[in-house]
Amino acid sequence: MKIITESMVEKHLTMPDCIDAMRGAMVAVSRGDTTLPIRQYMPIPDTQGKMAIMPGTIADPACYGIKLVCKYVREDSSPYGTHVGMVLVFDSEKGLPLAMIEGASLTAIRTAAASALASDLMANKHCETLTVLGCGEQARRHILAMLAVRSPNTIQVWGRNPDKASVFAQSMTHETGKPVTAIQDIETAVRSADLICTTTSSKDPIMKGAWLKPGTHINLVGAAVSTSSEVDQDVVTRSRFVTDYRPAAMAAAGELLRAIESGVVTQDHIVAEIGEIADGKIQGRTSQDEITVYKSLGVAAQDLAAGHKLYEMALRDGFGLDVNMMDHNG
Repeated sequence: MKIITESMVEKHLTMPDCIDAMRGAMVAVSRGDTTLPIRQYMPIPDTQGKMAIMPGTIADPACYGIKLVCKYVREDSSPYGTHVGMVLVFDSEKGLPLAMIEGASLTAIRTAAASALASDLMANKHCETLTVLGCGEQARRHILAMLAVRSPNTIQVWGRNPDKASVFAQSMTHETGKPVTAIQDIETAVRSADLICTTTSSKDPIMKGAWLKPGTHINLVGAAVSTSSEVDQDVVTRSRFVTDYRPAAMAAAGELLRAIESGVVTQDHIVAEIGEIADGKIQGRTSQDEITVYKSLGVAAQDLAAGHKLYEMALRDGFGLDVNMMDHNG
């Protein structure tokens, strides 16, 4: 079995490679070639923490496994992120462990890669302005991911804390080599955007559908529980609404569920899973002026596909700690 650390994930799991893995994973999801129990949360007594449990299988590559993620509230100065965990990948044929992979970096990369896949399939080819709401880890990953599939002339970020947003913009300017600007007014940032990624921890809407111009594509990423929604109902009703996995959306897509509860849409408002679009079965965009949404929730198939790709890379390129788990000598 290979043990693959955070630094190894960051070095070897490139965004183009991960986007390719997400394409295969999401097609498999929509073809029914996966097993995906809905994510479960277990509270940790006497703390504000909880553990998320995400098991699953995928047919190609034939593997199964589980992601364990510990979610704790931490100070900004903490060396640890809010999501700490691991992905365990097993071989389906023999039932033997293949790899244990640091989970926070893998999750961060695969989440942004899935949004990049959706943007490539749904966003208009010409993207003048990219707006990212939020200035945390996923905001950084999404800027890098969007640049892998589109070439915006303007990149702007918004955050609740203007000082933090300014520091983040400067950091991303240095990292990408492209000017990234912090915008203090969220409405201004949204109205000018062709491509938007929401990556905040907000439980209540921060973005209004009335602000969206025709042709905008939005990746809704930050909210992953039924009680949270980053955008108002107008964003849902005005858009061609696509998700990663219908059962997950009906369990945890707060933006959609609030709109359904209000009676403004039904569950049929989900026009496709992103895998159906990647598979060529459903159109991602039907007109240049259409507003499109990809609701990201994350499924274990994404972790398994990215994890197995890393395992294959580790075998080929000779990285990772080799551990023999099968000690028959007792």
